[in-house]
Amino acid sequence: MDTPVKAAAVVLESVSKSYGSVEILKNVSVSIAPGEVVTLLGPSGAGKSTLLRCINHLETISAGRIYVHGQLIGYREVGDTLHELSDKEISAQRRSIGMVFQSFNLFRHMTVLDNVMSGPVHVLRMPKPQAEALARELLAKVGLPDKAGRYPSELSGGQQQRVAIARALALSPSVMLLDEPTSALDPELSQEVILTIRNLAEQGYTMLIATHEMAIAREFADRVIFMVQGEVVEDVPARTFFSAPRHERSRQFVARHAG
Repeated sequence: MDTPVKAAAVVLESVSKSYGSVEILKNVSVSIAPGEVVTLLGPSGAGKSTLLRCINHLETISAGRIYVHGQLIGYREVGDTLHELSDKEISAQRRSIGMVFQSFNLFRHMTVLDNVMSGPVHVLRMPKPQAEALARELLAKVGLPDKAGRYPSELSGGQQQRVAIARALALSPSVMLLDEPTSALDPELSQEVILTIRNLAEQGYTMLIATHEMAIAREFADRVIFMVQGEVVEDVPARTFFSAPRHERSRQFVARHAG
């Protein structure tokens, strides 16, 4: 493993993913530095969500390598051959990779506090008093200190997504993956979540965000990776992407979302 792989937070080396004869990701190579906020943009079907799921090994890859803080994800390399890790080993790797889904995925029968505590208690084996203190701290961080005793059904969509972010943070991940975190929300509720993500960015979290929300990409992302049909068409600083996109598909995309 070379030094750039060890130094980066996330590295994808020539990653491809196919379902049968259909290529979803095509030879994707990306490196993300610690503390960097990167947005994945592109039309529906570009492969953005699949790329995130591959980083967390929720999807297997067809070719290439993925590293998170220098650790090969999902596989053990023997010679030139990859052997998939056991479920237990993969679960251990996922502890350092926080994942936030567009559909919240909260436990409906558990209170907000218990949702956030569940990872530290059951995965990290943290004593319940310590886990509760951490959960309350994280709920305050996402602006919901007064919702600890509520159930998900009693919260708005924006509040549920902020609880989901707190739950992901509870395992102290080194990388946060957010898959269309505002797509299920109306514009007003989206703003709550965007503000929470902005606060995390300001605190130095490494984040890779698949989104259709231009405010995230424009206002506080460091880079934009623009994808079309499974390929990276453009990988540039966010300011450059919106002010001087280099490729025709990028220019069309920016023009369409100029408002």
